[in-house]
Amino acid sequence: MDTFFNFIQPYLSYIDKGKIYKEPFSWLYMILGALNLIFPLYVLYLAIDNNIFDAGAKFIFVFLFTWIIIAFAGWVSFQIWWDRREKITVVSIDGDEFVATPVFSHFIQTFGEWLGTYIAIVGFGTALITTLFLGDEARFFTQMLGIGFLGTGFLAIFLMPVYGFLTLIASRFLSEQFRAIAAIANNTKK
Repeated sequence: MDTFFNFIQPYLSYIDKGKIYKEPFSWLYMILGALNLIFPLYVLYLAIDNNIFDAGAKFIFVFLFTWIIIAFAGWVSFQIWWDRREKITVVSIDGDEFVATPVFSHFIQTFGEWLGTYIAIVGFGTALITTLFLGDEARFFTQMLGIGFLGTGFLAIFLMPVYGFLTLIASRFLSEQFRAIAAIANNTKK
């Protein structure tokens, strides 16, 4: 008769301890990290598909420098996701009643860290290289690579690191607010 009433107990324990949230997010972080390593190859594919190597020498030169920046940002982004995948498994402890909020909060924080870093590195680097070497043709070049949203020109050189920093700060602030609410709720119970 004990099995009849407690058959589902391991599953409920898995949910209550938050493992059902933490482990899939850890896998998601690994997938997002891997995608960041693959993305520069996709950009290379787009460039080849758009015949970038048939363009003039300055376009090829700018593309190679831009691609190195994108590849570097992909490597840094991979490291962000890879590092945070281990940390998400300890965002809450056994006995906490509120376990999903810290996990989702951690995702918001990590997403903001990734996005802010990516905008700062790729945005600044691309704006700098394209503006210096292509001038007015820079917008055409970034659209050809599918990264036209990053912007070009001297204003973009200044603004991209600022946008990256603001993204980082905003996501951290938001995630800390969610975490604080969960911590207060968990500590009130005790």
